[in-house]
Amino acid sequence: MSQPGIPASGGALTGLQAQNGATSASGSPYTNGPIQNELLSSQGYNSQLPGSYSHLIPAKTLNPISVQSKYGGSQTVSPLSNYQGPGQTLHRPPVASNPVTPSLHSGPVPRVPQHASQNPAATPVPSGSFHPGASVSPPLSWQYNYPSTGSQTNHGPIVSSGPAMSGNTNLTSHQYVSSGDPSLQNNFIKSGSAPPLVNSPLPTTFQPGAPLGPPPMGGPPPVRALTTQKPSQGTGPQPSFSSAVSQEGVTSSTNNGSMVVHNSYDEIEGGGFLATPQLTNKNTTVSRSVGYSYPSLPPGYQNTIPPSTAGMPPSSLSYPSGPQAFTQTPLGANHLTASMSGLSLHPEGLRVINLLQERNMLPSTPLQPPVPNLHEDIQRLNCNPELFRCTLTNIPQTQALLNKAKLPLGLLLHPFKDPVLPVVTSSTIVRCRSCRTYINPFVSFLDQRRWKCNLCYQVNDVPEEFMYNPLTRVYGEPLKRPEVQNATVEFMAPSEYMLRPPQPPVYLFVFDVSHNAVETGYLSSVCQSLLNNLDSLPGNTRTKIGFITFDSTIHFYSLQEGLSQPQMLIVSDIEDVFIPMPENLLVNLNESKELVQDLLKTLPQMFTKTLETQSALGPALQAAFKLMSPTGGRMSVFQTQLPTLGVGALKPREEPNHRSSAKEIHLTPSTDFYKKLALDCSGQQVAVDLFLLSGQYFDLASLGCISRYSAGSVYYYPSYHHQHNPVQVQKFQKELQRYLTRKIGFEAVMRIRCNKGLSIHTFHGNFFVRSTDLLSLPNVNPDAGYAVQMSVEESLSDTQLVSFQSALLYTSSKGERRIRVHTLCLPVVSTLNEVFLGADVQAISGLLANMAVDRSVTASLSDARDALVNAVVDSLSAYRSSVLGSHQPGLMVPFSLRLFPLFVLALLKQKSFQTGTNARLDERIFAMCQVKNQPLVYLMLTTHPSLYRVDNLSDEGALNINDRTIPQPPILQLSVEKLSRDGAFLLDAGSVLMLWVGKNCGQNFLSQVLGVQSYASIPHTMTDLPELDTPESARTIAFISWLREQRPFFPILYVIRDESPMKANFLQNMVEDRTESALSYYEFLLHIQQQVNK
Repeated sequence: MSQPGIPASGGALTGLQAQNGATSASGSPYTNGPIQNELLSSQGYNSQLPGSYSHLIPAKTLNPISVQSKYGGSQTVSPLSNYQGPGQTLHRPPVASNPVTPSLHSGPVPRVPQHASQNPAATPVPSGSFHPGASVSPPLSWQYNYPSTGSQTNHGPIVSSGPAMSGNTNLTSHQYVSSGDPSLQNNFIKSGSAPPLVNSPLPTTFQPGAPLGPPPMGGPPPVRALTTQKPSQGTGPQPSFSSAVSQEGVTSSTNNGSMVVHNSYDEIEGGGFLATPQLTNKNTTVSRSVGYSYPSLPPGYQNTIPPSTAGMPPSSLSYPSGPQAFTQTPLGANHLTASMSGLSLHPEGLRVINLLQERNMLPSTPLQPPVPNLHEDIQRLNCNPELFRCTLTNIPQTQALLNKAKLPLGLLLHPFKDPVLPVVTSSTIVRCRSCRTYINPFVSFLDQRRWKCNLCYQVNDVPEEFMYNPLTRVYGEPLKRPEVQNATVEFMAPSEYMLRPPQPPVYLFVFDVSHNAVETGYLSSVCQSLLNNLDSLPGNTRTKIGFITFDSTIHFYSLQEGLSQPQMLIVSDIEDVFIPMPENLLVNLNESKELVQDLLKTLPQMFTKTLETQSALGPALQAAFKLMSPTGGRMSVFQTQLPTLGVGALKPREEPNHRSSAKEIHLTPSTDFYKKLALDCSGQQVAVDLFLLSGQYFDLASLGCISRYSAGSVYYYPSYHHQHNPVQVQKFQKELQRYLTRKIGFEAVMRIRCNKGLSIHTFHGNFFVRSTDLLSLPNVNPDAGYAVQMSVEESLSDTQLVSFQSALLYTSSKGERRIRVHTLCLPVVSTLNEVFLGADVQAISGLLANMAVDRSVTASLSDARDALVNAVVDSLSAYRSSVLGSHQPGLMVPFSLRLFPLFVLALLKQKSFQTGTNARLDERIFAMCQVKNQPLVYLMLTTHPSLYRVDNLSDEGALNINDRTIPQPPILQLSVEKLSRDGAFLLDAGSVLMLWVGKNCGQNFLSQVLGVQSYASIPHTMTDLPELDTPESARTIAFISWLREQRPFFPILYVIRDESPMKANFLQNMVEDRTESALSYYEFLLHIQQQVNK
């Protein structure tokens, strides 16, 4: 057991260098603070011509004379029909000097002074860096107020080796000055008796003779349409934020309508981390709170259009119309209520459970997140927990209280999920002039003309335009605006939120065509999927597409409009890659669609006779990056073997004999090439998605960095073969179709704001931390999840509520700049009992899993496993000693944490963290990638699968969805005790479904659902159910189809007999049972009890 007072950050890295990579491939440092000019200025945009893109390639370009049919004397351009196999080569032409890419910016970028920890030269080699052999032995327990599991290696501001640092810079926090009486802040906590009002009540109506402001001349102020829509394909939100200089700090203090040119994403969205830095030697703690005062006023938005509600049925958003008189709802500053007395909300919440006597605590229906103990009027408006949830729904008042509870405080986000949400099109986006929080349901309206920010308590004026409600077309109803009625809202962003004209959708596909790739047969699947979905790719008339193939050389394809067929250009110099004919390689999809279709039909046959076994993945990625740099976009890379040639070549590191060892496995990258290239990609708004299709070893620990730091995703099909594994082919095709057609956001950034006193210190997910708290997401997709760890920097005793707001600024595939905002409001509590009462055990388990992945990489797998166990021991010890007081026999837990030991045991048996099994290294690394990138709901399903009995499905309690009846069988415990040989049981493990049929299963199920006459005639390789004209078949298929529809990936169904080889996989998911190398649930509870009683 480690000492609870020791921070568990172990060899905490010092500086964003360790977290995000020391330098880009070109040597430019990636430091904290504002974005360096190089990240933005070399994007090849001509700022004078909105919408036009100069195709300057930041690489070597062709000499004008050499752009002929001859390159240096050798034949280079070959029609595909004449292609005889990968042999014709394209020699390097004479090279002109490197072009100078025009900069979008003039003048210097404001910079935050560097702390020593940010200076790469002064930074010691961190434990999580890419030097093999670096090791560290951190304590095995986590202190949740510190960046704890080494996740700073990957994300988020780093803790320096100073006292209680929550950031990695020497800027001190600003003095927070409240701009109003603290009693004016919102109080939404459910009450017993309300105290007297502190400030005099507002008049419920405003007399016509004394209007608050002049009515608009000639009708309401100009407002554009507000629409509610399910985001169309390819549209998604993406925020941009300011850390060193707020956007409004750059504008003049008067709203004169002048257009402001910003030179960083930080400046655009405004109000990030420390807008006006000051130096001091007094305090080195940096808080990520938003309660500081920023020199800022809203910029002038000029684009106004007469009001319209076209396309917006009044009934689709229930914003009740009403009189123009202003009436303060009971959500504002004048509705003060008593503090926490609403524990009656949780009749079971205060139950103390002895888990050794009551082990079967798993509910028979899906576990729901706890409901925050808030006034029902405010909880009704709170953010959907599927999008935004906190590990503790009761926020501890102080860090000391949080430390005492031994529970992690953090947020889990699924920000780009596809809900139906209101889209606000208005010339003014209303935000706090101090902290830049977006107006939301949890602000207070002091009167019709003033509102108080719920994060920093700054009093702001209500803009004239906001007085008009476009839904009811009534003036004087700011409280009924959609921004104040919805915790999730999307804004159409005006031009001030753009650094450059919105980029077009750009899709580049990079295919491995070596002998191994041809052998798997994946290329025909991909090309056929692309042919089928070309018209469904998210985009518009500006959509661009391109293709690169590679083996030991790199092949480009000219798809210039006017060619009779595609032309292949081969570059054999992989040591110094250049781009031939850059203007014809990424082409407009609409203009060159026939050539693209011709290429996709031809590609699968072109390399069938190849004998080329080498793979030059690194040079191919470099070429693709150079091709995409001017615009940004999405790079989809398909790879079937370990890269063997050129930069980024890798060597096998997996040792089969050490697969089950917790100490000998290679979880760290063997080279920093892929990480550095990913950081370059991120700087140019390029995300890389990696598809790995083969049973071969890939060294995913190294390759995965290209996706992780560029905000891409990894897809892994370990036994893909077009003939030997048809179900993998089906899975790949289904998932590829969703990948190609799902919504996408480009050039995105995300920032999370919270009340003063709270601090965000560590981020988890796939992204690059561009400045202290600004996440760079070159692409954002609806299937990606994120997590952050938080601490309480200052006492929250002066507030009863805190709020968290995430803002995602992105460019949709239609070329619109949008901002998606989610706001979550939670109560503050002062007792340990209340902290435990509001614990969200799923969110806690998900955050711990993210932390454990980082601990595995920076320390060791065994350290991560020990830390997971200690997380349970520490929290239950704290509950026993501080809440229960008297030492009762057994393992006593609060009702809210009744499943905590079970979920941690399931994590220990999950592929990421298990020992003693023959887990392949790439499969383990892929499972860790999924932990980091999956939204919580899918992570929990993978960790603790759901087990159902399905041979007796009925319509009792069934759901009715679109005239379909979906049975809802109860969820069973994951133990063979719950199985019986006379039944059939379905295990839903997220990415796979297993239907185990007992030997004595009833004939009715066999014939009416499986369509077989006897148990013996069930095929060994059955992977789908026949559609039979029986009610039993209809119910079973409806249930399985419904489960599949709930997720973005396609789970394969395996029907398993007793003697099936898959039975071992099925039983491995029975997490409550003992295995050779892991305890049963009861044994684990006894171990926890023993540790708690020490």
